[in-house]
Amino acid sequence: GRDKDDLVVPASGGRYDVHLQKRQRLAVYWEEEVSEVRRCTWFYKGDKDNKYIPYSETFSEELEEAYRIAVTLDEWKKKLESPSREVIILHNPKLMVHYHPVASSDDWGSTPTEQGRPRTVKRGVENIAAEIPNGEPLQIDHLVFVVHGIGPACDIRFRSIVQCVNDFRNVSLNMLQAHFRKAQEQQQIGRVEFLPVNWHSSLHSTGVDVDLERITLPSINRLRHFINDTILDVFFYNSSTYCQTIVDTVASEMNRLYQLFLQRNPLFKGGVSIAGHSLGSLILFDLLTNQKAAPEEDEHGREGSRTTSSSRGVEEVKEMLKKLELSEYCDVFEKERMDRQALFLCTEKNLKEMGIPLGPRMKILHHISSRREMQVSEPGSASQRDPDSTDNGRNCQYRDVGLGQVSANYPQLDYKPTIFFAFGSPIGMFLTVRGVKRIDPNYSLPTCKGFFNIFHPFDPVAYRIEPMIVPDLEFEPMLLPHHKGRKRMHLELKEGLTRMSVDLKNNLLGSLRVAWQSFTRAPLPAAASTDAEVEAEAGAEKQPDTKPEEPPAAVKEETPLINVGRLNGGNRIDYVLQEKPIESFNEYLFALQGHLCYWESEDTVLLVLKEIYQTQGIALDQPLPGSQ
Repeated sequence: GRDKDDLVVPASGGRYDVHLQKRQRLAVYWEEEVSEVRRCTWFYKGDKDNKYIPYSETFSEELEEAYRIAVTLDEWKKKLESPSREVIILHNPKLMVHYHPVASSDDWGSTPTEQGRPRTVKRGVENIAAEIPNGEPLQIDHLVFVVHGIGPACDIRFRSIVQCVNDFRNVSLNMLQAHFRKAQEQQQIGRVEFLPVNWHSSLHSTGVDVDLERITLPSINRLRHFINDTILDVFFYNSSTYCQTIVDTVASEMNRLYQLFLQRNPLFKGGVSIAGHSLGSLILFDLLTNQKAAPEEDEHGREGSRTTSSSRGVEEVKEMLKKLELSEYCDVFEKERMDRQALFLCTEKNLKEMGIPLGPRMKILHHISSRREMQVSEPGSASQRDPDSTDNGRNCQYRDVGLGQVSANYPQLDYKPTIFFAFGSPIGMFLTVRGVKRIDPNYSLPTCKGFFNIFHPFDPVAYRIEPMIVPDLEFEPMLLPHHKGRKRMHLELKEGLTRMSVDLKNNLLGSLRVAWQSFTRAPLPAAASTDAEVEAEAGAEKQPDTKPEEPPAAVKEETPLINVGRLNGGNRIDYVLQEKPIESFNEYLFALQGHLCYWESEDTVLLVLKEIYQTQGIALDQPLPGSQ
């Protein structure tokens, strides 16, 4: 009946709806041109085509009618001409060809064929069932929103965020089958859904493009158009007017997608994470730093940290006084139970009431002020630190300049993200340019406890985060394991050569040192030098040579445990991909590709899946070497 004619079937994991009566496929979560759906049993495939393509339903009916007549009358070698003057010859039930003399392509992915080269015609799907995808797992365990960077194109092929995220989720399905097979067989997991978030079109629909076009010079037109459409997004984000448009668009779009997803998946009980590429990661970081935690959670967190940090805070104050050469006042601060947090709340009036003279007061206040400027803090925390201070202007300035964000009203999200993934992110650079010299190790995002900064070693836009938390210690980022379970061969070869050169260098220096010492040593009487002394001397000469033979820290496989603060729950933040062998020949040549490689990177996708499922207590089938 009528209901059957109007039937709507979800497809592609629920991201599209197929209207059977209209033979149309419509995107659910984003705007996209309506695509055609064909229902037929006749297909063709050229020599250069990688799959069978369905004929139109009208022409399929003509083919079916001709086929039935040929079978009934047993009259073959029939020629059938299509409306576009293409010839199909039915030689027998197993041999049917399609002559396509005009080189052209269509929307179904077929490629131009050679002049007169026939295509294979197929009736039914018996032998091509393997080429028809089985579909995706119905169960969705986790939802990830992906925010793009500058410009409308997201990769080297100038594809949109929708197409790139489609690639990312396809790689994730392959990684689930390869590395979570046991959990899938036991039906513990389904899949992770990735949805794109587009803010570029909303920004450039405000009329700013018309204003830019009016003042753009006519020369080098294509380059100037590219700059206006892409590079200027960075400047738009640093403008208070357009920054508000961008953050409003990103937050409202993610909230809309979240509510729509829950509406279409009422049984969904999983968590939500967010991922950003390039400038998109900075937008998400600024949004997350301005989220407000629930009052009860905030109070619970304060209560838990108060008991663990009170005694440590008193000792920190004593250490600070020693550095300021004010050790004689340690007893005064200890008597007042003054820990680090209380000290940062102190005003000049409070210090004066404690009996601290003017000179030491100025030293302490200057130290507090300089420490504030070096830390990233939650919005509004400056005023909370110093509620009694009369210098409200300084607190407001610290709150804005300390975070360095453009003055905007940052919206609240309808959910609390589980993990924040940053791909090729310039967050570290922007924080430094904004005047943030150091991130407080105790700082964490108010509503998101996980943060991973993933980058390609040649990515010119990517910057590290960990050195801003631990500035006094030099250490390498975590090397992301290859998805097949080992380092790339050229990296292992490079490390092996490095070790060998270090060993050769140490052995050569050791030999030269021994020769020089024997040459410059004063001669001893023959009767005084016994065999035991000679052996002792040789041992003493060889001993210094054993220590330099150890490989440098950069070559060692084991990574020492490093405390990088609470931004990622105490875990490492910076993760670097392994470059491909061809990329190692010229870093500059593959720099742009390095910034756009994340969408099809199995190593990146596997880390995302590993961290997401780790929050649910599900691990990889086999742990990858070098993973945390």
